Amino acid sequence: MNVNFYVTCIADIVKAGVAKNTVLLLEKLGCNITFLEKQGCCGQPAINSGYTKQALSGMKVLVETFEVNDYPIVAPAGSCVYAIKNYPEYFERFGEMEWAERAKKVANRFHDLTDFIVNVLGVTNVGAQLTGKAVYHPSCSLSRKLGIVNEPLTLLQNVKGLELLPIHNQQTCCGFGGTFSVKMAEISGEMVTEKVEHITEAEPEYLIGADVSCLLNIGGRLSREGKNVKVMHIAEVLMQGGK
Repeated sequence: MNVNFYVTCIADIVKAGVAKNTVLLLEKLGCNITFLEKQGCCGQPAINSGYTKQALSGMKVLVETFEVNDYPIVAPAGSCVYAIKNYPEYFERFGEMEWAERAKKVANRFHDLTDFIVNVLGVTNVGAQLTGKAVYHPSCSLSRKLGIVNEPLTLLQNVKGLELLPIHNQQTCCGFGGTFSVKMAEISGEMVTEKVEHITEAEPEYLIGADVSCLLNIGGRLSREGKNVKVMHIAEVLMQGGK
């Protein structure tokens, strides 16, 4: 299957290993990857800050970029996928009806990595192996906004040697929330502190998530508190061991 890879800003700039492992994983599952170099930011920071109108030009560039083919588009972050799936609404809000229609066609092709693997490729076991105990953090964008709950869990449950541990209030937000962590820094700090407290109570060796932004936030707090928990994106986990 031909697939477009959408790297996302954070994966590109901060966590290149996540981008690399996402591509390697998709290739392992038989996908032929296309990387369209004109792709840019989805506009989420501007949108979250109330500058939706100013973000429209960037949205148009992204839509145009992915109109060059009709391949599915896969990204390793639910937050970016959710932002793009709302493009039609944003264009309609400002009377850009033609762009709304074009954006809808592109947005419908966007998939979170786990959604694509399970629901499009029909794969639930990628042959990964990682021994140890782990906590999975369900990011708000992925689980609440996109409704992708079971897909990452199914993939992780089929990782040989990995034991998933439940924690108290597992579904609560880590406190990042994009610009929320900047605008409401004190509240955000308390939220991630509570999240880390619940994680460490379970004494896991790994913290796994499917959104880099959440992992950066929780991982930062774990590091500052001196907790010996390895933070991994699900793409990195699914590329462990196995052949």
